[in-house]
Amino acid sequence: MTESGFLSRRAFLAGTGATGAAALAGCIGETGGSGDDGSAETTEGGQSVSGGITITGSSTVYPVSVAMAEEFEKANSEVDISVDPTGTGGGFENHFCPGNSDINGASRPITDAEEENCNENGVDPRQFQVASDALTVVVNKDATWVDSITFEELAQIWRPDGAQQWSDVRDDWPDKPLELYGPASTSGTFDWFTENVVGEAGSHRSDYEATEDDNNIVAGVEGSPNAMGYLGFAYYQENSDRVKAVSVAEGDASNAVEPTLENAKSGDYPMARPLFVYPAAGSIQEKDQVYEFLKFYIEQSETDIVTEIGYVPASADLRDDNLETLEEIRNE
Repeated sequence: MTESGFLSRRAFLAGTGATGAAALAGCIGETGGSGDDGSAETTEGGQSVSGGITITGSSTVYPVSVAMAEEFEKANSEVDISVDPTGTGGGFENHFCPGNSDINGASRPITDAEEENCNENGVDPRQFQVASDALTVVVNKDATWVDSITFEELAQIWRPDGAQQWSDVRDDWPDKPLELYGPASTSGTFDWFTENVVGEAGSHRSDYEATEDDNNIVAGVEGSPNAMGYLGFAYYQENSDRVKAVSVAEGDASNAVEPTLENAKSGDYPMARPLFVYPAAGSIQEKDQVYEFLKFYIEQSETDIVTEIGYVPASADLRDDNLETLEEIRNE
């Protein structure tokens, strides 16, 4: 790590594995401390803040939260921010709802069961959309036979009784076994994909390489000409020299749309989805560092910080609505 704790976001996405992610989260936490003169640095608004912030949840939202934490700590050196990519569901169940983290990143909305679990533990989750993603299907660079795919064909592949060979999906695809890589069941990406593409939440084949580390998906697909996976666009964008993205059609294959930030922003890409952070209302109200960090996060969600990572930034209207909501929560 550099003295400031800053790590290139492109290098971070390219190189972070499960072990590296934990190490990076530790580095972020360690950047806190006093300034050269021993005094606390301040936010842009002039208020001195200190203390810890714990962020868990989605591996898709993780790089955004890491980038925001890096930038915030530069001006607030007595704040220690820990970011852990536990998966959306894993974060809610094991950390946020039990009251062990202040914020949970999520690549899909919180479920009724998760909200009930939080409430039973005295945790009041509040939703903020901070970006949008173009969920991306990737195949090996040598898979020249496939450039586009439909929701129906993806369902054929990924449902519990899914296709075993490429030719089971299209006759002109090769008689080669499908090798599949994707998110673990604790992932919000898994939840979104099964509900919106396969057609039933949680309905997913189990004979695939499941992981919470999107870089493992990239490595697996890169390693076999018969492989397929799905992951957040930021991870594809950073590894576009290693794997190939497939255009996707919700209906007829002739209407397949390429995964790009522009297509996600316009709504043309059928696998565009919102990304969220869920802070606890109590943390906003009782911890100045959480409130100030969220204010910074929301303000910066409309900037190039998000674009550089590979996601669609929030609109100015969404940013302003989020800031208004944050103030309302703070003053409840």
